[in-house]
Amino acid sequence: MTTVVFGEALVDDFGGDQVVGGAPFNVARHLAAFMEPQLMVTRVGSDRNGNLVQAEFERFAMSARGLQIDPIEETGRVIVERGADGHRFIILPDQAYDFIEAGAALAAAREVEPAAFYFGTLAQRADPSREALFALLGAATATRFLDLNLRTGQCGGDCIERSLSAADIVKVNEEELQVLFAQCLGIADTAEAMAMEAVHAACAALVRKFRLEALLVTLGHRGSVYFGADGDVIANRDTPAPPFVIDTVGAGDAFSAIFLLGRARGWPLAQTLARANEFAGAVCAIPGAIPRDMDFYDRWVARWRAA
Repeated sequence: MTTVVFGEALVDDFGGDQVVGGAPFNVARHLAAFMEPQLMVTRVGSDRNGNLVQAEFERFAMSARGLQIDPIEETGRVIVERGADGHRFIILPDQAYDFIEAGAALAAAREVEPAAFYFGTLAQRADPSREALFALLGAATATRFLDLNLRTGQCGGDCIERSLSAADIVKVNEEELQVLFAQCLGIADTAEAMAMEAVHAACAALVRKFRLEALLVTLGHRGSVYFGADGDVIANRDTPAPPFVIDTVGAGDAFSAIFLLGRARGWPLAQTLARANEFAGAVCAIPGAIPRDMDFYDRWVARWRAA
């Protein structure tokens, strides 16, 4: 059983340093590092940055059958500008991941038996990749996991609602949840925080409206909350804090990867959520979204085996 991951593989360009990333690719690399079968469906250019992405496929022993090479468009790139107020991210248009071909994607997906299907929103901004995604979703019988992963100016209201309607399980952070409250339920964002009971009622309303199996809300260092279609609410607040935080880049991707890993391996839901929270916290204690040292994963395998 294979987790199919669809979306962008790109390079964060810091000027003198290029770091391979993209939320879907981060998820696929984590799964591969834990030896969980996965198929990454993406597209890169025939260029230096494309070579960097392909090198990561090789480093994590990932199958390249879902990797498309574009002879014209450049590999996805995000320009990162450092300033006094932090980092500014410029997501460039018309990148290779905007032109994923449906036929090749379907052919690759037919070669595996999907356990789950992961997708986001950034790779839906252009017609070719959006059509490829929904062709795959139309053929998929596995659980569809949407990591909303909103990026400013990249996904409009139609994209959000279409994605929610196509999903079985949706993962959002607190800011994205407020967007859903406003757009899908008409709950205006105010300066006053909503009461906990109102938040729970609104989350349950989203689950009903889009006929979801579950809605997952990540809360950073405060854990996560799971809202199930059967009315179950599982709040995981006992996650050990990392000893220090370098940055939070990729924490949400780490959470998604371990949630999918736990489902694939049959872990109890509460245990899956706890492990996803703790692993996401650990990623905050390393620079970037993916550890440079593969021994990082061995420590978690040993820890979970001993539990």
